Amino acid sequence: MTEHDEQVLSLLDTYRAHDAPTHGGRVLSYVYDSGLAELDALAGRAAARVQAVNGLDPTTFPSVALMQADLLAFAREVLHGPPGTSGAVTSGGTESIMLAVLAARDRWRESRPGDGRTPRVVAPSTAHAAFHKAAHYLGLEMVTVPVDPRTGTLEADRLADHLDDATALTVASAPAYPHGVLDPVEEIAAAAAGRGIPCHVDACVGGFVLPWWEGTPPWDLAVAGVTSISADLHKFGYAPKGASVLLVADPALDRARYYALTDWPGYPVVNPTVLGSRSAMSLAAAWAVVTRLGTQGYAELTAGLVGVTATVRQVVDGIPGLRVVGRPTGPLLAVGTDPDVPEPERVDPHAWAQAVAARGFVLQGQPALTQADGTVLPRTTHLTLTPASAGVLGELGAALRAGADDVRGRALGLGAAPAGAPAELPDPVALAQAARESGELDLPAVLALIEALPREQSARLLVDFLAAFTAPPAGRA
Repeated sequence: MTEHDEQVLSLLDTYRAHDAPTHGGRVLSYVYDSGLAELDALAGRAAARVQAVNGLDPTTFPSVALMQADLLAFAREVLHGPPGTSGAVTSGGTESIMLAVLAARDRWRESRPGDGRTPRVVAPSTAHAAFHKAAHYLGLEMVTVPVDPRTGTLEADRLADHLDDATALTVASAPAYPHGVLDPVEEIAAAAAGRGIPCHVDACVGGFVLPWWEGTPPWDLAVAGVTSISADLHKFGYAPKGASVLLVADPALDRARYYALTDWPGYPVVNPTVLGSRSAMSLAAAWAVVTRLGTQGYAELTAGLVGVTATVRQVVDGIPGLRVVGRPTGPLLAVGTDPDVPEPERVDPHAWAQAVAARGFVLQGQPALTQADGTVLPRTTHLTLTPASAGVLGELGAALRAGADDVRGRALGLGAAPAGAPAELPDPVALAQAARESGELDLPAVLALIEALPREQSARLLVDFLAAFTAPPAGRA
């Protein structure tokens, strides 16, 4: 390695010093740390071996087809796919969901030639934002069905009431990311099947942990009426970003996600995913991790995670002023203010997250949301536990308790989003520049702003902020 190479890597290390830690259980969102350093090393070596491979054409690079086939076979086994189940390895849950929505839209159109209506996706209000994004990109209407504001649970009958001849796809989550609550998959799938509507289960976060989580109600492809499922290998599959699996039980529906073109003068194009040329590095890393762990390895990691989650749940249950929302299934918890205690004893979950961050643990704030029926999902703070959390349980528990003590009784707008926009909005560009210079951002204030503004306006403000935050420095005069 040359001196210049060392300088390049040193600069990268300088940039990385600004990042939240990806290992060690201190970031309770975004990263899924198995706690096994040897697994990360194996994934890195596997990725390096295919660094130059282009996943565009598996006939030129058959290793791509072979690794994908192994991963799909593993996923089909643990997610109980029937014979004929196929699918794809994608870049992440968003792409898996995008393809599921695409296939359902095209199936709907093919069965209704000349129908000028806009097809619909019907989903709980807690369904992942990727469904909204897919509907936006692909020209569908997104219909969200309210859940219980106190528990985050969905009444299947309420969703069934929204299903009609314009519905191209219905959605259930296993579990829903915001609260970690499992939707009633059996009831939703049955209602969809009775109307001839595909049902997609979003198991992006739960797909490779719930199969070994005892006591989980039926939720996967074994459920009658479930037509497709997404499960992320880079979440509780413990593979590096980005790798996900989409499984489709009906081969004809599966074909609808493909794009093929021969009507141009270049090479014949057939794309099973959104991307054309794509790296095989994430695929190889995921393949290595799954091959190394197997069902036994995942069972062992999940068994430890069950204990970790129970311990953290017990800690939160013992903190006056806070409560775990609903009855989560799996290693995700949403923590909100306990409305059953006197106001001086209540704890704002966003202020709590900021106080816990000062003690070295990054939690994820979730703003309040007014649902279609006018009910409000209160603000919460999200915690994703991983096997690595086991190594810091004592310190994490102490931080959660002490953080709550720091902010208990702080005046809040509880139970509903604040009414009306603030008189003066912050300049998103100035906010981004200040955050980039200081390395700090007042997230509770940003989340409160999202609650206070109309959602379209807050979305535009966040776009301006992120565009400024990631923009290159101004050129020299």
